[in-house]
Amino acid sequence: MGRRKLRIRRLESMKARQTKYSKRKIGLLKKAKELAVLCDTDLSLLMFSPTGRPSLYVGQNNDLSTVLERLSKLSIEDREERRGYTMKLLKKIYANSEVDPRNFSLDRKDVLKVQEDHLRELKEKLSEKSRILREWKNPHNVKDLAQINIMEEHLIGSLNKIRIKKRQLIQEQQMET
Repeated sequence: MGRRKLRIRRLESMKARQTKYSKRKIGLLKKAKELAVLCDTDLSLLMFSPTGRPSLYVGQNNDLSTVLERLSKLSIEDREERRGYTMKLLKKIYANSEVDPRNFSLDRKDVLKVQEDHLRELKEKLSEKSRILREWKNPHNVKDLAQINIMEEHLIGSLNKIRIKKRQLIQEQQMET
């Protein structure tokens, strides 16, 4: 009994999608591990299941921050060159199939939307950090007990560091005299 070619298209049933994802994820992770071992490559594989749960695989002897740091050191030109090469390869692979390779690329509107979303996230983080700083300046306005506890722990830690520094300075002064 031979294998038949599967028609690549989106599965309509959520249960079927999740089942297919689970089975194929195992194979994909196995191939990623083999590639990382055989070719001694820095490899990161991030997948989101149909239900939105992330799965992350990072090659041996690495962590995600190492791989991302290496990626961030690439120039924009190098990244665009790699992206172009990947798109060309995908188009070649799917030239004779029913999959539309245009679905793999982001057009300028999508890129702009991604950047706007990223900017929105950064603005939200900035406003959250600004709120926290305002609370530090006006602790009497804080109504959240958990936030008060965090502030108290930070203050205790800071006071302990100041006391240690004070002792060091006193000892240095005593040794000089």
